[in-house]
Amino acid sequence: MSAAGEDHPIRVDIQPEPVQAALEDQEPGEVLSPEDTLREVAPGVYVTYGVIGTIDEFNRGFNGNAGFVVTDEGVVVIDALGSPRLGKAWLETIRSVTDKPIEYLVLTHNHPDHSYGAVAFREETDATVIAHPATEDYLRSNQFADSVAYREDLLEEDFEGFEAVHPDETVEPAFGEPLELEVGGEAFHVYNVGGHHSFGDLLIHMPDRQITWGSDLYFQNRTTYMLDGNLEDYFKADELAKGLETELMIPGHGVAQEGPPFPMREKTVSYVTRLRDMMKDAVENMVPLSEAVNQAEESFPEWEDTALFEENHRKNANFIYTQMEQKLLFGEE
Repeated sequence: MSAAGEDHPIRVDIQPEPVQAALEDQEPGEVLSPEDTLREVAPGVYVTYGVIGTIDEFNRGFNGNAGFVVTDEGVVVIDALGSPRLGKAWLETIRSVTDKPIEYLVLTHNHPDHSYGAVAFREETDATVIAHPATEDYLRSNQFADSVAYREDLLEEDFEGFEAVHPDETVEPAFGEPLELEVGGEAFHVYNVGGHHSFGDLLIHMPDRQITWGSDLYFQNRTTYMLDGNLEDYFKADELAKGLETELMIPGHGVAQEGPPFPMREKTVSYVTRLRDMMKDAVENMVPLSEAVNQAEESFPEWEDTALFEENHRKNANFIYTQMEQKLLFGEE
Protein backbone atom coordinates (compact mmCIF):
# COMPACT_ATOMS: atom_id res chain seq x y z
CA MET A 1 0.00 0.00 0.00
CA SER A 2 1.48 3.28 -1.02
CA ALA A 3 1.98 6.24 1.26
CA ALA A 4 -0.75 8.85 1.65
CA GLY A 5 -0.81 11.61 -0.91
CA GLU A 6 -2.66 13.10 -3.82
CA ASP A 7 -2.77 9.81 -5.73
CA HIS A 8 -3.30 7.52 -2.75
CA PRO A 9 -5.69 4.70 -3.68
CA ILE A 10 -7.43 4.98 -0.30
CA ARG A 11 -9.67 7.96 0.32
CA VAL A 12 -7.79 9.38 3.28
CA ASP A 13 -10.13 12.17 4.43
CA ILE A 14 -12.87 9.84 5.73
CA GLN A 15 -10.54 7.51 7.62
CA PRO A 16 -10.28 7.26 11.42
CA GLU A 17 -7.40 9.35 12.74
CA PRO A 18 -5.25 6.28 13.56
CA VAL A 19 -5.62 5.08 9.96
CA GLN A 20 -4.75 8.51 8.57
CA ALA A 21 -1.67 8.68 10.78
CA ALA A 22 -0.55 5.19 9.75
CA LEU A 23 -1.00 5.97 6.06
CA GLU A 24 1.08 9.13 6.38
CA ASP A 25 3.93 7.14 7.94
CA GLN A 26 4.01 4.43 5.27
CA GLU A 27 6.49 3.89 2.53
CA PRO A 28 5.37 2.85 -0.97
CA GLY A 29 4.52 -0.84 -1.10
CA GLU A 30 3.91 -1.22 2.63
CA VAL A 31 0.67 -2.74 3.92
CA LEU A 32 -1.28 -1.61 6.97
CA SER A 33 -0.98 -3.88 9.99
CA PRO A 34 -3.39 -4.07 12.94
CA GLU A 35 -0.51 -2.90 15.12
CA ASP A 36 -0.22 0.30 13.06
CA THR A 37 -3.70 1.52 14.05
CA LEU A 38 -3.99 0.03 17.55
CA ARG A 39 -5.24 2.41 20.25
CA GLU A 40 -6.05 1.97 23.94
CA VAL A 41 -9.50 3.60 24.15
CA ALA A 42 -10.00 2.86 27.87
CA PRO A 43 -7.74 1.22 30.48
CA GLY A 44 -7.06 -2.27 29.18
CA VAL A 45 -9.45 -1.85 26.23
CA TYR A 46 -7.84 -1.79 22.78
CA VAL A 47 -9.16 -1.23 19.26
CA THR A 48 -7.44 -1.65 15.93
CA TYR A 49 -9.02 0.55 13.28
CA GLY A 50 -9.50 -0.75 9.75
CA VAL A 51 -9.75 1.23 6.54
CA ILE A 52 -13.21 2.58 5.71
CA GLY A 53 -13.91 1.16 2.27
CA THR A 54 -14.65 -2.07 0.46
CA ILE A 55 -12.04 -4.82 0.15
CA ASP A 56 -9.42 -4.30 -2.54
CA GLU A 57 -5.77 -5.06 -3.28
CA PHE A 58 -4.70 -1.93 -1.39
CA ASN A 59 -6.35 -2.47 2.00
CA ARG A 60 -6.17 -6.27 1.54
CA GLY A 61 -9.29 -6.88 3.60
CA PHE A 62 -8.26 -4.70 6.55
CA ASN A 63 -11.51 -2.75 6.31
CA GLY A 64 -13.13 -3.40 9.67
CA ASN A 65 -12.32 -2.82 13.33
CA ALA A 66 -11.50 -5.39 15.97
CA GLY A 67 -10.67 -5.10 19.66
CA PHE A 68 -9.63 -6.84 22.83
CA VAL A 69 -9.88 -6.40 26.59
CA VAL A 70 -7.05 -7.35 28.93
CA THR A 71 -8.24 -8.51 32.35
CA ASP A 72 -6.38 -9.77 35.42
CA GLU A 73 -6.81 -13.36 34.28
CA GLY A 74 -7.04 -13.34 30.51
CA VAL A 75 -8.09 -11.65 27.29
CA VAL A 76 -11.44 -11.30 25.52
CA VAL A 77 -11.11 -10.59 21.79
CA ILE A 78 -13.87 -8.95 19.75
CA ASP A 79 -13.70 -9.99 16.07
CA ALA A 80 -10.88 -11.53 14.06
CA LEU A 81 -10.44 -9.30 10.96
CA GLY A 82 -10.74 -10.32 7.34
CA SER A 83 -8.23 -13.01 6.29
CA PRO A 84 -5.90 -15.65 7.73
CA ARG A 85 -2.98 -13.25 7.23
CA LEU A 86 -4.80 -10.50 9.10
CA GLY A 87 -5.94 -12.90 11.82
CA LYS A 88 -2.34 -13.93 12.44
CA ALA A 89 -1.19 -10.30 12.46
CA TRP A 90 -4.03 -9.44 14.84
CA LEU A 91 -3.01 -12.23 17.19
CA GLU A 92 0.61 -11.03 17.06
CA THR A 93 -0.58 -7.50 17.86
CA ILE A 94 -2.44 -8.75 20.91
CA ARG A 95 0.64 -10.67 21.99
CA SER A 96 2.69 -7.48 21.70
CA VAL A 97 0.50 -6.01 24.46
CA THR A 98 -0.04 -9.00 26.74
CA ASP A 99 0.97 -12.65 27.10
CA LYS A 100 -2.15 -13.52 29.12
CA PRO A 101 -4.24 -16.37 27.70
CA ILE A 102 -6.95 -15.52 25.21
CA GLU A 103 -10.07 -16.90 26.85
CA TYR A 104 -12.72 -15.92 24.32
CA LEU A 105 -13.02 -14.78 20.72
CA VAL A 106 -16.44 -13.20 20.18
CA LEU A 107 -17.42 -12.87 16.50
CA THR A 108 -20.00 -10.12 16.27
CA HIS A 109 -21.30 -11.39 12.91
CA ASN A 110 -20.41 -13.48 9.90
CA HIS A 111 -19.31 -10.80 7.42
CA PRO A 112 -15.80 -11.48 6.10
CA ASP A 113 -14.12 -8.32 7.40
CA HIS A 114 -14.98 -9.37 10.96
CA SER A 115 -14.67 -13.14 10.93
CA TYR A 116 -12.37 -14.60 8.27
CA GLY A 117 -9.28 -14.22 10.43
CA ALA A 118 -10.69 -16.56 13.09
CA VAL A 119 -8.72 -19.53 11.77
CA ALA A 120 -5.54 -18.07 13.31
CA PHE A 121 -7.14 -18.10 16.76
CA ARG A 122 -8.45 -21.62 16.25
CA GLU A 123 -5.01 -22.91 15.30
CA GLU A 124 -2.86 -20.97 17.76
CA THR A 125 -4.98 -20.45 20.91
CA ASP A 126 -7.38 -22.31 23.15
CA ALA A 127 -9.94 -19.52 22.96
CA THR A 128 -13.62 -20.40 23.09
CA VAL A 129 -15.23 -19.01 19.93
CA ILE A 130 -18.62 -17.39 20.55
CA ALA A 131 -20.91 -16.44 17.69
CA HIS A 132 -24.52 -16.08 16.61
CA PRO A 133 -26.30 -19.42 15.99
CA ALA A 134 -27.04 -18.36 12.39
CA THR A 135 -23.29 -18.51 11.75
CA GLU A 136 -23.80 -22.17 10.93
CA ASP A 137 -26.41 -21.24 8.30
CA TYR A 138 -23.94 -18.82 6.76
CA LEU A 139 -21.14 -21.38 6.67
CA ARG A 140 -23.43 -23.74 4.73
CA SER A 141 -24.57 -21.07 2.28
CA ASN A 142 -23.62 -20.35 -1.32
CA GLN A 143 -22.92 -16.80 -0.17
CA PHE A 144 -20.08 -18.05 2.03
CA ALA A 145 -18.63 -20.22 -0.73
CA ASP A 146 -18.77 -17.36 -3.24
CA SER A 147 -17.26 -14.91 -0.77
CA VAL A 148 -14.31 -17.17 -0.02
CA ALA A 149 -13.72 -17.90 -3.71
CA TYR A 150 -13.70 -14.19 -4.54
CA ARG A 151 -11.21 -13.38 -1.80
CA GLU A 152 -8.95 -16.31 -2.57
CA ASP A 153 -8.75 -15.08 -6.14
CA LEU A 154 -8.20 -11.42 -5.18
CA LEU A 155 -5.78 -12.02 -2.28
CA GLU A 156 -4.35 -15.47 -2.89
CA GLU A 157 -1.41 -15.28 -0.47
CA ASP A 158 -3.48 -13.67 2.28
CA PHE A 159 -5.96 -16.57 2.19
CA GLU A 160 -3.50 -19.43 2.38
CA GLY A 161 -4.70 -21.85 5.04
CA PHE A 162 -8.22 -20.45 5.22
CA GLU A 163 -10.75 -22.69 6.93
CA ALA A 164 -14.26 -22.09 8.20
CA VAL A 165 -14.41 -21.67 11.97
CA HIS A 166 -17.50 -23.07 13.65
CA PRO A 167 -18.48 -21.53 16.99
CA ASP A 168 -17.92 -23.43 20.22
CA GLU A 169 -20.81 -21.59 21.85
CA THR A 170 -23.74 -19.59 20.49
CA VAL A 171 -25.93 -16.89 22.01
CA GLU A 172 -29.66 -17.60 22.14
CA PRO A 173 -32.43 -16.56 21.97
CA ALA A 174 -32.76 -13.42 19.86
CA PHE A 175 -33.43 -10.36 22.02
CA GLY A 176 -33.46 -12.52 25.12
CA GLU A 177 -31.23 -12.54 28.17
CA PRO A 178 -27.56 -12.05 27.30
CA LEU A 179 -24.82 -14.61 27.59
CA GLU A 180 -22.89 -13.41 30.63
CA LEU A 181 -19.13 -13.85 30.74
CA GLU A 182 -16.80 -12.99 33.59
CA VAL A 183 -13.06 -12.90 33.02
CA GLY A 184 -10.64 -11.51 35.57
CA GLY A 185 -13.30 -9.42 37.27
CA GLU A 186 -14.59 -7.93 34.00
CA ALA A 187 -18.21 -8.57 33.04
CA PHE A 188 -19.29 -9.00 29.42
CA HIS A 189 -22.94 -9.28 28.40
CA VAL A 190 -23.29 -10.70 24.89
CA TYR A 191 -26.67 -10.07 23.26
CA ASN A 192 -28.19 -11.83 20.28
CA VAL A 193 -29.73 -8.95 18.33
CA GLY A 194 -31.33 -10.97 15.58
CA GLY A 195 -30.15 -10.45 12.04
CA HIS A 196 -30.25 -6.69 11.52
CA HIS A 197 -27.14 -6.60 9.30
CA SER A 198 -26.07 -10.17 8.55
CA PHE A 199 -27.25 -13.74 9.01
CA GLY A 200 -26.98 -13.04 12.74
CA ASP A 201 -25.53 -10.26 14.88
CA LEU A 202 -24.20 -9.89 18.41
CA LEU A 203 -23.78 -6.81 20.59
CA ILE A 204 -21.38 -6.79 23.57
CA HIS A 205 -21.93 -4.62 26.62
CA MET A 206 -19.50 -4.17 29.49
CA PRO A 207 -21.89 -2.94 32.21
CA ASP A 208 -19.28 -2.04 34.82
CA ARG A 209 -17.36 0.03 32.28
CA GLN A 210 -20.42 1.31 30.40
CA ILE A 211 -18.78 0.30 27.11
CA THR A 212 -20.78 -1.08 24.20
CA TRP A 213 -19.25 -2.86 21.21
CA GLY A 214 -21.87 -2.02 18.60
CA SER A 215 -20.38 -3.87 15.63
CA ASP A 216 -22.19 -2.82 12.43
CA LEU A 217 -25.35 -1.48 14.02
CA TYR A 218 -24.06 2.06 13.50
CA PHE A 219 -21.60 3.42 10.92
CA GLN A 220 -19.33 6.42 10.49
CA ASN A 221 -18.43 7.89 7.10
CA ARG A 222 -19.90 4.83 5.43
CA THR A 223 -23.32 3.88 4.07
CA THR A 224 -24.70 0.84 5.84
CA TYR A 225 -25.43 -2.46 4.09
CA MET A 226 -28.79 -4.07 4.84
CA LEU A 227 -29.31 -6.86 2.31
CA ASP A 228 -28.27 -9.69 4.63
CA GLY A 229 -30.40 -8.42 7.48
CA ASN A 230 -33.95 -7.74 8.59
CA LEU A 231 -35.46 -4.29 8.97
CA GLU A 232 -37.59 -5.17 11.99
CA ASP A 233 -34.55 -6.59 13.75
CA TYR A 234 -32.64 -3.41 13.00
CA PHE A 235 -35.00 -1.22 15.00
CA LYS A 236 -35.29 -3.80 17.78
CA ALA A 237 -31.50 -3.92 18.03
CA ASP A 238 -31.33 -0.14 18.16
CA GLU A 239 -33.88 -0.06 20.99
CA LEU A 240 -31.92 -2.66 22.92
CA ALA A 241 -28.70 -0.70 22.46
CA LYS A 242 -30.37 2.52 23.58
CA GLY A 243 -31.41 0.80 26.80
CA LEU A 244 -27.82 -0.04 27.77
CA GLU A 245 -25.89 2.41 29.91
CA THR A 246 -23.13 3.42 27.53
CA GLU A 247 -20.47 6.09 27.79
CA LEU A 248 -18.16 4.67 25.10
CA MET A 249 -19.48 3.17 21.86
CA ILE A 250 -17.05 1.11 19.77
CA PRO A 251 -18.26 0.49 16.20
CA GLY A 252 -17.22 -2.06 13.62
CA HIS A 253 -16.16 0.78 11.28
CA GLY A 254 -14.99 4.23 12.36
CA VAL A 255 -13.69 5.60 15.66
CA ALA A 256 -14.97 4.95 19.17
CA GLN A 257 -17.25 7.73 20.39
CA GLU A 258 -17.92 9.06 23.86
CA GLY A 259 -21.48 9.98 24.74
CA PRO A 260 -24.37 9.94 24.80
CA PRO A 261 -25.43 11.23 22.38
CA PHE A 262 -23.55 9.25 19.77
CA PRO A 263 -23.54 10.98 16.36
CA MET A 264 -22.97 7.71 14.51
CA ARG A 265 -26.11 6.25 16.07
CA GLU A 266 -28.23 9.28 15.26
CA LYS A 267 -27.03 9.49 11.67
CA THR A 268 -27.32 5.78 10.85
CA VAL A 269 -30.76 5.37 12.44
CA SER A 270 -31.96 8.51 10.65
CA TYR A 271 -30.82 7.04 7.32
CA VAL A 272 -32.57 3.71 7.87
CA THR A 273 -35.74 5.38 9.15
CA ARG A 274 -36.00 7.78 6.22
CA LEU A 275 -35.40 5.02 3.72
CA ARG A 276 -38.01 2.82 5.39
CA ASP A 277 -40.59 5.60 5.40
CA MET A 278 -39.90 6.48 1.77
CA MET A 279 -40.22 2.88 0.60
CA LYS A 280 -43.31 2.32 2.74
CA ASP A 281 -45.01 5.33 1.12
CA ALA A 282 -43.95 4.10 -2.32
CA VAL A 283 -45.44 0.65 -1.75
CA GLU A 284 -48.68 2.02 -0.30
CA ASN A 285 -49.03 4.39 -3.27
CA MET A 286 -48.18 1.66 -5.80
CA VAL A 287 -45.04 3.41 -7.03
CA PRO A 288 -43.06 0.87 -9.10
CA LEU A 289 -39.91 -0.50 -7.54
CA SER A 290 -37.55 0.99 -10.12
CA GLU A 291 -39.10 4.43 -9.76
CA ALA A 292 -38.99 4.28 -5.96
CA VAL A 293 -35.33 3.30 -5.99
CA ASN A 294 -34.51 6.13 -8.40
CA GLN A 295 -36.30 8.60 -6.11
CA ALA A 296 -34.34 7.30 -3.13
CA GLU A 297 -31.07 7.70 -5.00
CA GLU A 298 -31.77 11.41 -5.41
CA SER A 299 -33.11 12.02 -1.90
CA PHE A 300 -30.02 11.46 0.26
CA PRO A 301 -27.48 14.05 -0.95
CA GLU A 302 -25.89 14.26 2.51
CA TRP A 303 -24.90 10.60 2.20
CA GLU A 304 -23.41 10.75 -1.29
CA ASP A 305 -19.95 11.63 0.06
CA THR A 306 -19.77 8.59 2.37
CA ALA A 307 -17.92 5.41 1.49
CA LEU A 308 -19.90 2.70 -0.31
CA PHE A 309 -22.87 4.97 -1.07
CA GLU A 310 -22.85 4.00 -4.74
CA GLU A 311 -22.38 0.32 -3.90
CA ASN A 312 -25.00 0.07 -1.13
CA HIS A 313 -27.68 2.75 -1.30
CA ARG A 314 -29.74 1.55 -4.27
CA LYS A 315 -29.47 -2.02 -3.00
CA ASN A 316 -30.70 -0.91 0.43
CA ALA A 317 -33.66 0.90 -1.13
CA ASN A 318 -34.53 -2.13 -3.24
CA PHE A 319 -34.29 -4.43 -0.23
CA ILE A 320 -36.43 -2.25 2.04
CA TYR A 321 -39.06 -1.76 -0.68
CA THR A 322 -39.34 -5.55 -0.91
CA GLN A 323 -39.69 -5.90 2.85
CA MET A 324 -42.37 -3.20 2.94
CA GLU A 325 -44.19 -4.93 0.08
CA GLN A 326 -44.14 -8.25 1.94
CA LYS A 327 -45.48 -6.59 5.06
CA LEU A 328 -48.30 -4.93 3.14
CA LEU A 329 -49.28 -8.14 1.35
CA PHE A 330 -48.65 -10.73 4.05
CA GLY A 331 -48.41 -8.75 7.27
CA GLU A 332 -44.76 -9.75 7.79
CA GLU A 333 -41.23 -8.70 6.84
